[in-house]
Amino acid sequence: MVDPIPLTTEPALAIRDLRVSYGANPVLDGVTASLARGAMTAIIGPNGAGKSTLLKAALGLIPATGGTALAFGKPVVQALPRIAYVPQRAAVDWDFPARALDVVLMGMYRRTGLLGRIGKAETAAAMDCLSRLGMADFATRQIGALSGGQQQRVFLARALAQGAEVYLLDEPFAGVDAATEAAIVTLLKSLRDEGRSIIAVHHDLSTVSAYFDRVLLLNRRTIAEGPVASTFRQEAVARTYGNQIATAIPA
Repeated sequence: MVDPIPLTTEPALAIRDLRVSYGANPVLDGVTASLARGAMTAIIGPNGAGKSTLLKAALGLIPATGGTALAFGKPVVQALPRIAYVPQRAAVDWDFPARALDVVLMGMYRRTGLLGRIGKAETAAAMDCLSRLGMADFATRQIGALSGGQQQRVFLARALAQGAEVYLLDEPFAGVDAATEAAIVTLLKSLRDEGRSIIAVHHDLSTVSAYFDRVLLLNRRTIAEGPVASTFRQEAVARTYGNQIATAIPA
């Protein structure tokens, strides 16, 4: 269900001096980052650091007061068909009357159009996306009747159905069970291995090294960015969170 990745040397997402304020309160204060193509990148930082805001502002879902966001060297608005976004579960109306299969089929609207015909081929492709996340048996279940972990799997299946090149995920592991977390990690690593780019807001510092290739440490501005092995260190984490939390991080 995934398309070939065009060759490019541009980063998946390039943020330059991005600024966002809520009223008089700055949330992002000149964030700059170059998030690599074909990698799994974690965005980490304390509560209120602007992690979710960074994704939303880059996508144009909330207005920025300054700066730019480019995907593969183009303004993000021009690259939206190549991007899949999975918001936090708390931002979704789970009372919406749709089956799991219907939710996944929504990921194909960029290809078929809102009034495009959904036929056997599209349904089979959507079922394949559900299968990759272990959710094929729940295809006809109402989305609101699923557990939190199952709902997250369905929304990731919808993102998968888009055939995107970049996946922007806002806390994909929040509130899910261990089996769901393992299934999500397996899927994301397989997408990475296919050349896709994964950028995820993440809160569990203990799994950063196991799950991700690269990390962006954020606290309203860029604290550090780069490969996990050389960037996710005590000094950078201390500047991001404070000294106490950094004691469990490699020096």
